[in-house]
Amino acid sequence: MRRLDDLPLYEMTFHGSYDPEAPLTDEALTSRVDEWACSLFFLPATRPGDRPLFGRNFDWGPHPAMVVHADPPGGYASVSMTDLFYVLDSAAPPDPADPATRRRMAHAVLLPFDGVNEKGLAVGMAQMPDVGVPPAAADRPDVGSVRIIRLMLDRAATVDEAVAVMRRYDVQFAPDPQLHYLIADATGRSAVVEYTEDGMKVIEDRVLTNFAMSGTGKAERADDARYRALDEGLPGARTWRDGMDLLRRVAQGHTRWSVVYDMTDGTARVATGKRWERVHTVPLAGSG
Repeated sequence: MRRLDDLPLYEMTFHGSYDPEAPLTDEALTSRVDEWACSLFFLPATRPGDRPLFGRNFDWGPHPAMVVHADPPGGYASVSMTDLFYVLDSAAPPDPADPATRRRMAHAVLLPFDGVNEKGLAVGMAQMPDVGVPPAAADRPDVGSVRIIRLMLDRAATVDEAVAVMRRYDVQFAPDPQLHYLIADATGRSAVVEYTEDGMKVIEDRVLTNFAMSGTGKAERADDARYRALDEGLPGARTWRDGMDLLRRVAQGHTRWSVVYDMTDGTARVATGKRWERVHTVPLAGSG
């Protein structure tokens, strides 16, 4: 575990196994949030030499963050980002030298806010309006709305496999905000998954912000300024630097991190606090 910058941004490699379905009983992991205002995109590889990219701005409070490397037995290796406030129940910079704090920080492996795995599957979430969710399904186990991302990164290689993982669980939002998800894979497929009272919806798109997409068309989606900027900017983008420039165009005053994942080799490029001149290059595998 090490500190990368003064956001502060930390980096951790989780060694060993974990249970991605086990409930978190620590009160520090039950903090409530009011909103997730974020922008996400998928840039497929459409020309020779291109590499598929997945980008995301996480726009939220002034909290410490962490890059998490995981390589679970029987699952896929991944690199992901986490807001440590929802692990530590504190916005103050943690002290990794304290053994109790380090143990709590290790829980970050279970709460990825976005990430990519070794197969090229990338996932990120954003807040959406509370439009209602399907009735509880007694035949499916419950899982938290962020924890489901860990299950997808560990177990899915494609969008279809990720959607199948989601269908096996009853994703729980209340009392937290309702979320929706952008999922993309190395084959060039992408989809938005969101829930309504009528069930889980899978929507073909490659951009996600904070409005409900079910039942909307391109013209309605383009009414959202951040969606429109990303959708119009993607055709001219090819490299991770182009992706980071797109994220800069839609950054907000409270953008905490901007990350572009290379879905070919799993490299994450991370800028924190809109400091675009300082980009951390983080490989899929941790340093130890």
